Amino acid sequence: MTEKIEHLGAEADVVKVKRGYARNFLVPRGKALEVTPATMKRINLLKTKRAEREATELNEADELARRINKLKLHMELETGETGKAFGSITSADIAERLKKELGAKGDIDRHKIHLEKPIKETGEHEVPIRLHSDVTAKLTIQVKAKGAESAGRAETVEAKPEEKGFKARPKARHVK
Repeated sequence: MTEKIEHLGAEADVVKVKRGYARNFLVPRGKALEVTPATMKRINLLKTKRAEREATELNEADELARRINKLKLHMELETGETGKAFGSITSADIAERLKKELGAKGDIDRHKIHLEKPIKETGEHEVPIRLHSDVTAKLTIQVKAKGAESAGRAETVEAKPEEKGFKARPKARHVK
């Protein structure tokens, strides 16, 4: 392999595939080479590049995990008078918020955020984020009700139409 292919292998891996897949897809596109003594030298060079790349990826994931572990996100969830949530907080919402909080380094794919189900309750939640095969961060999210505070204020500010001097209009009837 000359590059990483999902569910098959990474560069410098020697994998066994069907002849047609290798002949028609991998070799013509430069994604793999046939195993010969000459290509084995190239594979050794690819192994050293792969080791360097994996070491830098691991260091970056560790540094990002430390930043995420220290972070505590405060999010609001729209709720009704009874406290029932109208919406939910999904992994896409969390990924978007992390990008805002952490900047360019915080651009995390939503598939790396492992929510069993979307968050629909208020309170504190711990969400695992798998940054690397060896590194998992724990993000703490504090969820507060958004509708509970504003619902009480809306009732006191707005008066009913009858109190303002308006009279209800009679319903229009259709005559044939």
